[in-house]
Amino acid sequence: METPLRDPGRKAFIQNSLLLTELGPPKVASGAAAIVGPAAPPSRGLAPAWRAVVELDRARTLVQGDWEALARAVRGGADLRLRTQFYHHEHIEPGSSNHALVEEVMDWRIVHLIENNWVAAVANLRQPIILLDDGFGPAPSLSLFLYNQDGRQALARLHLGGPPREGARGPGPAAQDPHMPKYRLEDEWDAETNAPSRNFVYEFESYRWLVRDDWTELYSHTAEGEARAGSRDALIEAFRQGCELKVAVEGLCDDLLPTGEPPRSHETFVHCGATYCYVEDQLLSAGSQPVVRVRPGIPVVYRSGNWDYGWLYLRTDGKVTRRLIDPYTLRFADSVRRHALRWFAR
Repeated sequence: METPLRDPGRKAFIQNSLLLTELGPPKVASGAAAIVGPAAPPSRGLAPAWRAVVELDRARTLVQGDWEALARAVRGGADLRLRTQFYHHEHIEPGSSNHALVEEVMDWRIVHLIENNWVAAVANLRQPIILLDDGFGPAPSLSLFLYNQDGRQALARLHLGGPPREGARGPGPAAQDPHMPKYRLEDEWDAETNAPSRNFVYEFESYRWLVRDDWTELYSHTAEGEARAGSRDALIEAFRQGCELKVAVEGLCDDLLPTGEPPRSHETFVHCGATYCYVEDQLLSAGSQPVVRVRPGIPVVYRSGNWDYGWLYLRTDGKVTRRLIDPYTLRFADSVRRHALRWFAR
């Protein structure tokens, strides 16, 4: 039997469709003057539109928007981006004579929703880039930036070139860079290994969270594949029509918690790639984009051994196969778990 399923993504879209207009262009305080970024021209032929739901100032204080609106959009499967502003001579090239204001929009393909109300987003495919230089950083690596909803930031680097570095693991000295007063390093981990990480705050001029919530939740089921809501037939029909798919995986990072620590409720949202259906059995399955798993918390942070990287193979019977890479050794391991899943289509 098909169970009616609300579409929280579309509902949030209707409820908040005027918020982008209300927020207007980003307002930035710098000293005694305010810096206003150039107004974007109106979109023509670009639909559905991205909309702003939260804006923070330099002190990471909520100045406009609503935290619940951000969490509600993510729960509904919305895509997520973050627009920030900084100065070239402060962030890219300290001491440079180039005082240009730079805007960056980060695309987050992995989003963790902790306890149904805290958003942490991770970049899963980014290489280090040096602006206005040769383009890429000196060492091939994945820059796995992590941003919490309140602007607290982190970076894990997965080095890809050459044999893994096998240095000592653990915390290191959190040395502040005197040439970057807006950068505050909180802690640093595993600096001499193949997978160094750190937690920090860079004081951007503004932070604006944007969502695109045109996904529709079509089907959800338990870890054993028992239907919870929606229609598997509707999901399969969307697949047959060529729709994009996204999956919310419940409890994906539970095994990153220390032994004996109770699980912390969370969902991980990941885009799917190749998708398959066994027609007679009505079994749908999909391979995911690369996923960055991190120990759930509020805030989400990187620590020694609390994160990894890999791919998922997801099925509508609740079975999830994981091919995960140990970031320190670059060795792969396959494992199978069962998870409750929610399937979205666009």
